[in-house]
Amino acid sequence: MAPSKKAGKKGGAAATSKKGGTGGKVAKADWKEGFKKKQVGVSDMTLLSTITNEAINDNLEKRWKNGEIYTYIGSVLISVNPFRDLGIYNDEVLQRYKGKNRLEVPPHVFAIAESAYYNMNAYHENQCVIISGESGAGKTEAAKRIMQYIAAVSGGQDSSIQEIKDMVLATNPLLESFGCAKTLRNNNSSRHGKYLEIMFNDHGEPIGAQITNYLLEKGRVVGQVDNERNFHIFYQFTKAASDAQREAFGLQTPDAYAYTSLSNCLDVPGIDDSYDFSETIKAMQVIGLSEYEQNEIFRMLAVILWLGNVQYSEKDDGNAEIADTSVTDFVAYLMEVDAAQVQRALTTKIVETQRGGRRGSVYDVPLNPAQANAGRDALAKAIYNNLFEWIVSKINVSMKPRTATAQLIGILDIFGFEIFEDNSFEQLCINYVNEKLQQIFIELTLKTEQEEYVREQIKWTPIKYFNNKIVCDLIEEKRPPGIFAALNDACATAHADPTAADNSFVQRMSALSSNPHFDARGAQFLVKHYAGDVMYNVSGMTDKNKDVLVKDLLDLIGASGNQFLQGLFPDRPDPNSKKRPPTASDRIKASAGALVENLMRAQPSYIRTIKPNQNRSASEYDNKAVLHQVKYLGLQENIRVRRAGFAYRNTFEKMVERFYLLSPATSYAGEYIWQGDPKSGCERILADTGIAREEWQMGVTKAFIKNPETLFALETMRDRYWHNMAGRIQRAWRNYMRYKHECARRIQRFWKNNKEGIEYAKVRDYGHQILAGRKERRRFSLLGYRRFMGDYLDVNGKSALGEELAEACGLSRDKVTFSSRGQLLVSKFGRSSKPSPRFLVLTDKALYIAVTNVKEGQAVTTLERKIPLVTIKSISMSSLRDDWLVFNLGPTEEGDPIVSCVFKTELTTHILRLTQGSTNVLIGPTISYTKKKEKKAEIKFIKDETVQRGDMYKSHTVHVPSGEPPSSQSKPVPRPKEGLVRPITQGKLLRKGGPSDKKPASASRPKPAAQPLPGKSTPAAAIKPPVSVSSVSAGSSVPRAPPPPPGRAAAPPPPPPEPDVELYKAKYAFQGQEGEMSLQKDDIVELVEKDNNGWWLVKKDGVEAWAPNNYLELVPHKPKAVAPPPPPPPPPAGKRPTPAAPSAHKLGGAAGLKSVSADPSAKPVAVFPGMAAGNGTAAPWKRNASTAESSGDNTPATSRPGSSLAPKPPVAAKPKPGPPPLASKPGVGAPPKVGAKPPIPTASRPGLGVPKPKVGGVAKPAAIGGQMDLAAALAKRAQKIADDE
Repeated sequence: MAPSKKAGKKGGAAATSKKGGTGGKVAKADWKEGFKKKQVGVSDMTLLSTITNEAINDNLEKRWKNGEIYTYIGSVLISVNPFRDLGIYNDEVLQRYKGKNRLEVPPHVFAIAESAYYNMNAYHENQCVIISGESGAGKTEAAKRIMQYIAAVSGGQDSSIQEIKDMVLATNPLLESFGCAKTLRNNNSSRHGKYLEIMFNDHGEPIGAQITNYLLEKGRVVGQVDNERNFHIFYQFTKAASDAQREAFGLQTPDAYAYTSLSNCLDVPGIDDSYDFSETIKAMQVIGLSEYEQNEIFRMLAVILWLGNVQYSEKDDGNAEIADTSVTDFVAYLMEVDAAQVQRALTTKIVETQRGGRRGSVYDVPLNPAQANAGRDALAKAIYNNLFEWIVSKINVSMKPRTATAQLIGILDIFGFEIFEDNSFEQLCINYVNEKLQQIFIELTLKTEQEEYVREQIKWTPIKYFNNKIVCDLIEEKRPPGIFAALNDACATAHADPTAADNSFVQRMSALSSNPHFDARGAQFLVKHYAGDVMYNVSGMTDKNKDVLVKDLLDLIGASGNQFLQGLFPDRPDPNSKKRPPTASDRIKASAGALVENLMRAQPSYIRTIKPNQNRSASEYDNKAVLHQVKYLGLQENIRVRRAGFAYRNTFEKMVERFYLLSPATSYAGEYIWQGDPKSGCERILADTGIAREEWQMGVTKAFIKNPETLFALETMRDRYWHNMAGRIQRAWRNYMRYKHECARRIQRFWKNNKEGIEYAKVRDYGHQILAGRKERRRFSLLGYRRFMGDYLDVNGKSALGEELAEACGLSRDKVTFSSRGQLLVSKFGRSSKPSPRFLVLTDKALYIAVTNVKEGQAVTTLERKIPLVTIKSISMSSLRDDWLVFNLGPTEEGDPIVSCVFKTELTTHILRLTQGSTNVLIGPTISYTKKKEKKAEIKFIKDETVQRGDMYKSHTVHVPSGEPPSSQSKPVPRPKEGLVRPITQGKLLRKGGPSDKKPASASRPKPAAQPLPGKSTPAAAIKPPVSVSSVSAGSSVPRAPPPPPGRAAAPPPPPPEPDVELYKAKYAFQGQEGEMSLQKDDIVELVEKDNNGWWLVKKDGVEAWAPNNYLELVPHKPKAVAPPPPPPPPPAGKRPTPAAPSAHKLGGAAGLKSVSADPSAKPVAVFPGMAAGNGTAAPWKRNASTAESSGDNTPATSRPGSSLAPKPPVAAKPKPGPPPLASKPGVGAPPKVGAKPPIPTASRPGLGVPKPKVGGVAKPAAIGGQMDLAAALAKRAQKIADDE
């Protein structure tokens, strides 16, 4: 028999000890153990010190009286009927057995079910559970519990699987109602045999079932001994039928019908017929019987009940007549036939004479009362038997497998061995089937096992046992003829007269007198069965064996208008056929043979049931009766064979295939590598696992393992192998994730420390480029730590001064972009102009100039002037290093404000960003401004080295010392003090310092070549790695990632294809700066991308750069085939890309694309060399929380400044959402725009004719900053190239 499962306790304890590292430390005692139920006797009787029938009985008695009804003999379960509810079949107990082998949990029927289910899934072999024992021992209950367990643990969320489970469970109440009855020994005795096969798919989920019915005791329909009952369904129907059914079928209580009342037993303690009837109706609905079919079933039951009430009286001539024709009239109504035809069929029979093989005369022969009663009963039995078979066939149709069947589990619930005072043909058939089952048990557990030991040359001590094959041959053999053969011969030779046939049968049995297990005693005969001697009565045996309905009754059914009734009798015997129809003994013999064949094809599990007493008492233990059952069940021999034999055996090939993972000599990385024969490989596995030599033997073709604990240990080690492999994978994954998270934390730490400074630095760099090398610089402006912080007076931070300024300027919710102290040049009548202190506050709408005056001894700040940004036409500054600037507003009453501010460049930068580049910056040796009433004036700037600090204004002349050259660049950020660099990785599988550290590889054994498993043609790996996307070949059907796009520098061979892009011609010459395209008049350029800020991305001679759109005109003779998509909305502030270093021009080539893969949607990160604090300290410009909050979205928009001397049309004269970047490089990707085009979908690209969306592969005119993230930029560009192609 296959093993049940892993031995979890033994392996689990070992694993816990090893993990804890406590070695031999004694486990702490648990005080709860004192409350646990003490074990009585031994749970496995192979451990009995004395092996006798008395010792077995004593152990069973102790356990039964203690409420422990289950005991093992190895893998065989012994069950003693408790005749009470012990509460051991609920869901809590069921879950306790799920996934456990039988040694981990106490003996239980659930353990047998778990063993069968596990072995089916693990070894892919059909399983069966054979339940045997005498009537009333608990076979039906055990079968129901096995079905309950399998339905609970077999999984499956599909509705069809759950439907099959419900149907399997619904067969129990349905077939119990129609096939079980109350007998003297059992209140719910199975009066038929049932073999249920549950089909499973390869996932262990039930997909269908089939029931095979054996030998329904149909004689119980028409008569029972005193104090027994008919089948349950008759009492359920007559007690609980609905009013409509009672009206339609003339139904009365069970005491009104002869078939249900003559045995004087209408009610049974513990059985609620009304409740059971409702359960039967539910089961019919679950099975799928329609309302019509249910109604016709109950109609047939009514026909049978009313047939029983047909009574006969004897006329003067001795013939029978119907005493009450109203009964036959109602029967005719139910059967839908003519009433006279019913009366004629029940009182006469048609006899046809034959002469010389030719037909003779046909006579209507009247029947006497005894013959009429027999005909009536035959009709009732035939209808019920065929109805039962129809119900079984209907169940099988409903439970037919929906998909392919992988394996199955069979459950055999069949009538038990019976010995009554009057034993007839039914008891002979029942006991014959039990003999066949006992023969299977002997064949598989005793005889076959010992023969296999001899064949495999295993050292073995033979055990003597009784082989019941001689009894089976006595009943079923044809030559020499057995009991069934003699019975058939008697029926064939004396078929007309039952009494003559019985006498012929007695004469023929005299030939069996030489058999020691047979004894003929006149009208009776004795058979010595394995379960005891049974005396059978010959009277009526031949008539029961014929089991043929007479032609008159078959014609009566054929004349019925009820199609359901006619469907119950589909096979009508051919009157012209000379072949003898099969008898009842022929059918039971064929059924028993088919059953044995099915059982032998599966791996069996055994449940041997024992009945403790004949009174169904929960406290009485009949030692004599139990001892008799122990003896005929052969439990003593079973224990001896179990103790002397081997619990498990399998072929070398199967053993190696199952357990080769356990030895390093036979497996490497989950692959089979043993190069020897399977036998030597099996020996090596058992030796390497540390199993004692006396625990196993090697046969000729199989390996034998003595104790099940050894096999469970092997299963535990195999399961632990998978757990260890999973643990190694998880450990490697956790180390990888730890490395990844640490890297992410370091990046996040750097970003948190520098993100504000980076944003401020972007604004500063943009401000430097606004000046465009036209103005001398102050040294402070070029410091590495100089950042354009913006709100220097902390107006947004709600400081005291900030709140006062906000109130003076009337700022409620407006966000302040810039605030600083400054000076305003104030002119007074008759006096020279003089700088006066002021506060400058800039919002996104206006520039506020506030002044503080003393009133009544207190300083009061008031708003002096509000300048809307839309009125600022230009900003004028000198080319020297002074701090003066003029806001050119045009003609106004107050004139243009002349301001001196040390943060002049930053103020100008913010104004250009807020006006989207519409304000021009004018830089020259002088500053022109407008006084009141459109009077023009000019301020001169003179270099004067005598000025010690700042600059000096006097009479429209500013004296200023020399500054840094206009071409000066900002100094790099000072590199902080080097800190300790912590290693990134921790753990056992990754080297210290990360995977980039190259260390000499340690010497490891070479990987052996994989070998095919025994019986296989190709090497089979136990672990199949997932298919790598990069390793899939071109011919594979597995989807793979697209290859990297080719470089843009690779020109196609001539002649080039017609371009699919718009071509534009330059209307004017344009001298571009860094990042811009220099154009000559009539130059042809290719449009790459449009933007609505006045600057377009174009390509000329393979180089991409930005050019003003009002300098370009469309080439008419090469129009685009597809209309371009509408321009995207301008990028929001704070989301602009930053310019890259000049070397980024070369990153668009093929060499730079092929080896890079990155997330194109990743946000580019500006990295300033030396900005990161290696020791973890924050950067000097890191703001406090309030400042960071107020300036979190202060990323500036950019603009190229206009030139006051340009003779060409002004570039981007209309308002632009953002100025073009100066030094924006091709190949540098912008972050995804919120609300703009989505990233490229993974689906296949559309065909020609569909407008191709342009995905920005290069930088839009956006923010200026430091270096871009190279990986994201390359990925962005690669996507654009792939889309263009």
